[in-house]
Amino acid sequence: MKFFVDTADVSEIRALGELGLVDGVTTNPSIIAKSGRRMAEVIAEICAITEGPVSAEVTATDTTGMLAEGRYLRGIARNVAVKVPLTEAGLRACRVLSAEGTPVNVTLCFSAAQALLAAKAGAAFISPFVGRLDDIATDGMGLIADIVQIYRNYPTLNTEVLVASVRHPIHLMQAAKLGAHVATLPPGVIRQMFKHPLTDSGLSAFLADWAKTGQSIL
Repeated sequence: MKFFVDTADVSEIRALGELGLVDGVTTNPSIIAKSGRRMAEVIAEICAITEGPVSAEVTATDTTGMLAEGRYLRGIARNVAVKVPLTEAGLRACRVLSAEGTPVNVTLCFSAAQALLAAKAGAAFISPFVGRLDDIATDGMGLIADIVQIYRNYPTLNTEVLVASVRHPIHLMQAAKLGAHVATLPPGVIRQMFKHPLTDSGLSAFLADWAKTGQSIL
């Protein structure tokens, strides 16, 4: 499973990249706004420190505007993936950009039917939002299972399932069991995965026993 980091914090991307935990990055207008920087500047810097796809989202809502913005964003760096919303206009833009060789991440997916449409439009990635579905008492992981099954039924569909709106490590583990290709994760969720109380207590016990010996390895 590939890990995309859902942030515009360059220091976090670098730190997690040093651990081999960054296969790509996702951003959106809300994330960029929090950085307080210009979008093009942020995207260019992120693209320079990771070789994986970096999703940059359009803000236009019409196809013509999405195409113009998508082509501009793609021009920032060779590893930019253009993110478009799952609307009719977005899928039209997806089809054109994909035909031009630009990888497209179709976002804000909330149904398997939408995911099938995105795949037919040539999307490189489909981003179903599991956390937001859970928030309205709908089974987010059930949606991932449905999309994965549908895509597997048709090997000519090359769209990767990119699980988004991941709130905790349980979401990630469930998605991995279902065979989702990618998960985009806030840095905090990745860091939660390091932690287990038995790891901490076990390390403390080992170090205490070693201290009693009075030895030093070096």
